[in-house]
Amino acid sequence: MGMLAKIRRMYFRDKVPLREIARQTGLSRNTLRHWLRQSEMREPAYPVRTSPSLLDPYKEQLINWLRTDSHRPKRDRRTAKVLFHLIQAQGYPGGYARVALFAKHWREAGGAAPSRAAFIPLRFAPGEAFQFDWSCEYAVIAGLRRRLEVAHIKLAHSRVFLVVAYPLQTHEMLFDAHARGFAAFGGVPRRGIYDNMKTAVDKVGRGKERTINARFLAMSGHYLFDPEFCNRAAGWEKGIVEKNVQDRRRQLWANANNRHWSSLEALNDWLARECRAAWADMRHPECPDLTLQSVLEDEQPHLMPNPTPFDGYIEQPVRVSATALIHYQRSRYSVPADWPTR
Repeated sequence: MGMLAKIRRMYFRDKVPLREIARQTGLSRNTLRHWLRQSEMREPAYPVRTSPSLLDPYKEQLINWLRTDSHRPKRDRRTAKVLFHLIQAQGYPGGYARVALFAKHWREAGGAAPSRAAFIPLRFAPGEAFQFDWSCEYAVIAGLRRRLEVAHIKLAHSRVFLVVAYPLQTHEMLFDAHARGFAAFGGVPRRGIYDNMKTAVDKVGRGKERTINARFLAMSGHYLFDPEFCNRAAGWEKGIVEKNVQDRRRQLWANANNRHWSSLEALNDWLARECRAAWADMRHPECPDLTLQSVLEDEQPHLMPNPTPFDGYIEQPVRVSATALIHYQRSRYSVPADWPTR
């Protein structure tokens, strides 16, 4: 439209010859005559160029899968990479980029519910913060499908992460996840960002007022970082680790669910190796030329030294039965025979 307005000014106002306009604009005189003969100024309309694609025979199948996934919870939806592998098994000879672009355009056109949320990206200095979160996953361990509580700890600057699976969300397991994470990262950031999990917060007050659990405070004092807690129902305040939960569920656990594990330790060893391999392969979202591993190497001098692991014992008073047993967390333990009824 801007070129058309410029041509009309040159011809009707400045009286520039048609040959000179063609020389200056690089357009043919036939095209110029066609535009100048129009009674009103309208933007030229060109037919949409269509070209055959390797994806054409598979588009209907992709649309069916995308429409089915739009009715599922977000955690259960298949990514473009999973869809690519599915149609590749059906004989699709093309690349992944075509499938990802098709799925993106389908969602943007209203195929799935569009996201209208707005956000302000957060920036973190090297060694400034880490974010922590739990997720619920399932895996087959020793022949049984078990529910697992998975700890996600992620540095906010370099975006390196560690994933550890546990049977429960107890203090001991929370402390162990921090010890493993800081050992893997090679240091401790200056503050940690959490939601209001019960193992850290005894009571949520008004605004940012929190009654923090005594053992959790002891752990943060041991590692010398400042704990910070998000507002209620404000998961975007720790969006980096929230996204990590989604990404690892769709990528890491998709492979873990297809395998059988002899023990929880074997699963965690595999998770640790996969996380470290991802550091070397994944690109940093803010620095696409660098991997997560290279950004971590730049961040490590800014981290605080990692002390010895925190002793995560928990004291709980219990009464000894007449048969010299104590009951704790659905288990019974024997005690010396001179302690009954104490």
